[in-house]
Amino acid sequence: MREKRSCVVVTFYTTAEAMATKKLCKDKNITGKLISAPRALSADCGIAWCSDIVYRDILKNALTEADIEFVGLHEILI
Repeated sequence: MREKRSCVVVTFYTTAEAMATKKLCKDKNITGKLISAPRALSADCGIAWCSDIVYRDILKNALTEADIEFVGLHEILI
């Protein structure tokens, strides 16, 4: 069985915001991927961005600077 690791998961209001985050992270070399939002988290669009926990602050700052709205940044084990 695969060992769980700490991740930062960003949830969004809309799919457009999730897609904009994917592009932003690609441009800024922030590794991660779009995932189905975990049931434990609320996401209006059902899509979330998952990235390594080391990117938490970088990701938060990048989203704020790019004016991308998000529901929340969550630290979870995946």
